[in-house]
Amino acid sequence: MTPARRWALVAAALFLGIFAGAARADTLRPGYIQLAERAPGQWDVVFRAPVMGGMTPATRVELPAGCTAQGPVARTFDRGAQDAGSVVSTWSAACPRGVAGGRIGLAGFETSRTDVLVRISALGRPVEALRLTAAAPSVEIPARPGRWQVALTYLGAGTAHILAGYDHVLFVVALVLLLGGGWRVAQAVTAFTLAHSITLAGTTLGAFSLPQRPVEAVIALSIVFLAVEVVKRDPAAPRLSERIPWAVAFVFGLLHGFGLAGALRELGLPQGEVPMALLSFNLGVEAGQLAIVAVTLAILALVRRLREPAPRLATTGGAYAIGIVASAWLFARTLG
Repeated sequence: MTPARRWALVAAALFLGIFAGAARADTLRPGYIQLAERAPGQWDVVFRAPVMGGMTPATRVELPAGCTAQGPVARTFDRGAQDAGSVVSTWSAACPRGVAGGRIGLAGFETSRTDVLVRISALGRPVEALRLTAAAPSVEIPARPGRWQVALTYLGAGTAHILAGYDHVLFVVALVLLLGGGWRVAQAVTAFTLAHSITLAGTTLGAFSLPQRPVEAVIALSIVFLAVEVVKRDPAAPRLSERIPWAVAFVFGLLHGFGLAGALRELGLPQGEVPMALLSFNLGVEAGQLAIVAVTLAILALVRRLREPAPRLATTGGAYAIGIVASAWLFARTLG
């Protein structure tokens, strides 16, 4: 085996090792708790625990003080369209003093790998949105939802989703590998952000929509396309994706926006603060994308310090690994 081939195989193996879990699930969906008041003092509770989220049977919802569970807990398994599914628990609770000012949280949540979004729908009040993390497994339910509380909740949700959404991560990494850096990367990422913001907002607000499964399959295909473009790149004959990368990123960004909208629909939007929630979620997604771009550029800068052909073969090996993972997603989403 030649040294060049060894470098390509090493790069591909490293990349595949990093994203070994990604071949099984394209994104790590957040957990979800909903408290909905159906009659004064009577609440319906729903707890969705993603299988890949690191939660255990010991993870349980801790309702505000004064609330008592009523009746048995019903558990079902919801097989997700793009993930490993979730265990959904539902039950009733009596909270005669209400829940405002109390704390809601999760016990046994310290080792979780995902966040949990909390939606509280009280009679005659706007829907409230809160967020639990392993570092902050409980939160106080405010007497009145504040705009900045909504902003922080959805900003964190957007960042967490893009960083745990492996298909979006690989698309951005492949884009950076194709363009190398500089102004062209900035143009392409800006176009990608603008495009997915359009479809994210339009789909969430009900202006238009597409079936989720075909969208996820085409998202995987977009990653395969970029991986092929990286492998076939020829400085002497730039391809279309290199000549007008912003246009290619914009078209694919429209599709990725539909995928992001699926996650935002699961979280829901708080009444009265829909614009703030949408803006904050988008800003969170953008912050996550910029972090991915920065890390990828830093790794490329380190690789370029090596002697040729190591940098070129590392890029090619990374593109092959991205293409393999995305092809697996494409088959799974098309045939699954």
